[in-house]
Amino acid sequence: MCIFCGDFISNVHWTDFKNDASSEIIVGDLQRVRQQSRIERVHFINKILVFYQLKLTDWNGSKFILNDLKGNSSIVHDLGTLWVEVEKLLGFAIDPLSANLMDKIELSEDT
Repeated sequence: MCIFCGDFISNVHWTDFKNDASSEIIVGDLQRVRQQSRIERVHFINKILVFYQLKLTDWNGSKFILNDLKGNSSIVHDLGTLWVEVEKLLGFAIDPLSANLMDKIELSEDT
């Protein structure tokens, strides 16, 4: 149980699994790789969320915090529930794979 939020630590989402049976795991190395991959995923997701004026941050390597510009926030347990929480904060459904949004992302990366 998390001492700050009183929430039980849920199962690890499939996006956090990265198993390479051929490599030897040294204590701490796997955690570093897992944390780096979480940071990379958050960075990529924020490229989408910025168009909705939202921001996702990693919270201690176990959950995520979703914030809007009004100061509202939501705890996101894993990336599988992210879009549900995004729609709750926005109050409307979104399509993170829409062609229009992808065009905007490509244009923003070109500048």
